[in-house]
Amino acid sequence: MPIDYSLYLVTGRDLLPEGTTYLESLEESLRGGVTVVQIREKHAGTLEFLDIARQSKTLCDKYQVPLIINDRVDIALAVSADGVHLGQTDMPVCTARSLLPPNTIIGVSCNNLEHVQQAIKDCVDYVGIGAVWPTGTKQLSNPVIGVRGVGPLLAALDGTTIKAVAIGGIKSDNLLRTLHGSISPSGHKLDGIAVVSEIVASREPFKISGTLRDTFAAWNAYTMKQEAKPSVVYTTENVKSGVADLMHVIRTTNPLIHQITNVVVTNQSANATLALGASPIMATAPEEMEDLSRVLGALLINFGTIKDKEGMILAGKYANREKKPVVFDPVGVGATQFRRKTAAQLLNTWQASVIKGNAGELGALAESQEVQAKGVDSVGIGFADPAKAVKDLAQRERCVVALTGKTDWVSDGTTVVRLDNGHELLGDITGSGCMVGTCIATFCAAAWTRASTENGPGMLVRGDMLLGAVGGILALTIAAEAAAYRSDVRGSGTFLPALIDELYNLKPETVLEKARIQVTS
Repeated sequence: MPIDYSLYLVTGRDLLPEGTTYLESLEESLRGGVTVVQIREKHAGTLEFLDIARQSKTLCDKYQVPLIINDRVDIALAVSADGVHLGQTDMPVCTARSLLPPNTIIGVSCNNLEHVQQAIKDCVDYVGIGAVWPTGTKQLSNPVIGVRGVGPLLAALDGTTIKAVAIGGIKSDNLLRTLHGSISPSGHKLDGIAVVSEIVASREPFKISGTLRDTFAAWNAYTMKQEAKPSVVYTTENVKSGVADLMHVIRTTNPLIHQITNVVVTNQSANATLALGASPIMATAPEEMEDLSRVLGALLINFGTIKDKEGMILAGKYANREKKPVVFDPVGVGATQFRRKTAAQLLNTWQASVIKGNAGELGALAESQEVQAKGVDSVGIGFADPAKAVKDLAQRERCVVALTGKTDWVSDGTTVVRLDNGHELLGDITGSGCMVGTCIATFCAAAWTRASTENGPGMLVRGDMLLGAVGGILALTIAAEAAAYRSDVRGSGTFLPALIDELYNLKPETVLEKARIQVTS
């Protein structure tokens, strides 16, 4: 019979809350919706392990849920378990296969591509990929791979029948991030999640199991619905008109744009937000993030000075929970190892809607050797094929990517938009790139508002964020062209206030007339 791996419970008796017995917790978990149980007993003697396994098998049979034994093939044989799970230092798969009855399930822990490739050669039934998040339930012998490390391992399973579950630190508050981020570029998704402490340590295992199972089922239903939708076809004209519509939404709804940004640009970013017709709030205290997530239209995280990492982590998590757009501007990410590590931590913790950066910054995120960074600036000639670069990174990060420069490029992983507006004076003022991030966040807030009105609260479609990114870039670059040719602008000092003026006076019809864009796929 096909195995439902969607909610895979790994036991750990040492985590049980005081006053709760192992069998009580296990039965409540099974009633709540656990679909597979793995008995993990690293410190029990053989007789004790055997007794626990027998009692567990009786309960699992009652609820028609497969029982897997961790490591111990002899215990699995003794209790007629449905399968075994093997670590990288446990008995080889071929040996276990020779000892076990036909059709016994065999799963293997995998932490890297080599592990997955060997599992494929061994013809295992499933792989456990992780650890995805830091976990305290076991001593890790391999590094945490992070949510963004799961996709490449899933890609290796393309064309096989091997199932995959993610394991390591998965909880209800990071489950959606795990599911959304753990997809290969080809669309290969997880077949389930393996959970330990979130269920075992809970005083309400029935309730938490049901929540996890329902969340996984809802996610699957949502992704299947999205996959069944016809692809959005973008043209030059409908992108322009879409941006013009978003300008109307901004002016009529006055969205709140929460910005955690660097100290160099706080004032001008706030003024740019106001000029577009939105409201800025430049809050950084971690204690404020949950409340703000409920009322904001979009969140911008610009880590140019990286002073508020805890606030950035919480702000992104809560914005994800509320299904609000998150724009990430990894300023100078290629300059130091600390910046690269911080960017990875943030992107593994929450899902960005848009990542915006110059060639040096996006090159660092993509681990490309084509471009280098000098501080916050790019050096060299840039990407040989910028359209491919943004498309590939958008597919990998599962979001819209905006590459800024003399020519700007935006992609959602399928469509690529080239934008040729702007003026060289933008490069002569501090923080013009940061203002682009502000404008993108403002337009993404409008896109979210429009999508919520049309489809119900928080039901974002990918195209909304593509239009948001294109709109934010066009607003600033077209305003820059108008400001640069004003008679009162004599250099960078007079250009900045003129730029704010032109953002304030920008009209949708001006964008329709002046926008120079090309749409490709």
